[in-house]
Amino acid sequence: MHAGLKAGWKTGNGILSCVGNTPLVRLDRLAGDAHIEVFAKIEATNPGGSIKDRAALRIIQDAMSRGMIKPGGLVVESSSGNMAIALAQTCLYFGLNCICVVDSNASSQNLRIVQAYGAKVELVTDPDSATGEFLVARLRRVRELLVKFPAAFWPDQYSNQSNADAHYHTMAEIATSLGSRVNYLFCSTSTCGTLRGCSEYIRCKGLDTKLYAVDALGSAIFDDKRCRRIIPGHGAGIRPLLFQPSLADRALLVSDWECIVGCRRLLRTEAILAGGSSGAVVMAFERVKQELEAGSTCVLIFPDRGERYLDTIYSDEWVRRHAPAAAGNMIDDIDASQRDDSTAADVAIRQ
Repeated sequence: MHAGLKAGWKTGNGILSCVGNTPLVRLDRLAGDAHIEVFAKIEATNPGGSIKDRAALRIIQDAMSRGMIKPGGLVVESSSGNMAIALAQTCLYFGLNCICVVDSNASSQNLRIVQAYGAKVELVTDPDSATGEFLVARLRRVRELLVKFPAAFWPDQYSNQSNADAHYHTMAEIATSLGSRVNYLFCSTSTCGTLRGCSEYIRCKGLDTKLYAVDALGSAIFDDKRCRRIIPGHGAGIRPLLFQPSLADRALLVSDWECIVGCRRLLRTEAILAGGSSGAVVMAFERVKQELEAGSTCVLIFPDRGERYLDTIYSDEWVRRHAPAAAGNMIDDIDASQRDDSTAADVAIRQ
């Protein structure tokens, strides 16, 4: 054994070999008095800092193996932040060029990370005039770039089955660790890649796992009641083609305000600094945990790390400016009981 390695340590070929096999951590404090076991899948430990590393790697590898990306080729994709980082790192490693189309909700820190990896950033400053959605405007810009660069590859994470296939393995990791003990899985939705991949694994293996999809209030995925959203990466402005109505057993809609509360609660209780969609998952779990059968095992997927949200979710000044429900409160002392319950929703899924 090499003198610098400890027994049990694994070595890989290149940084992308670190994608996946993320930790599964027990959260006794978040469980509280609900008499259930709670685990978190910590996707922040992926090398690019988020669950999007899985999708980016799988999509690019699959496309290269099929000859859809030539050596030194160009990749063009729309992203709210994390996918841009994941693709920028993946493309840099494989010697590919990358253009990431983002919008003004993306944090300046994320954009600097993307540029540090050598990718070009195309910033969309105005939402689509007809729908009011930035995603629609971003996708329009992607299509314009594909006309300009006809040899470019578009991952199209909203419809690419390779995205879902990456998360088939996410669920496989969870099941390998916990076996048939996974009674409930909570995952946030955006492209629906995680939702679809985990659902396909659960059904393929015949697991008795209830899948709870956590969506943004105002998102187009599970509901048609639209409203402005400010937390990037949570929900979607269009219903992704990867979506199927039967993927989830239940959908829980969470407001931006609840995301903020959930992130700060997770930090206070478990010392986990996580991103906005993780806060949404926490609040969705909090909403239903007393309904879950005693002795159940729940897994919450936390998609990314919180350092990229220090100027937003974890900034009292930003919260007071962008989330009216925060006005006049000391954010760190807010309890979920103080949130406006009119913003919460629970969508029944009919199989």
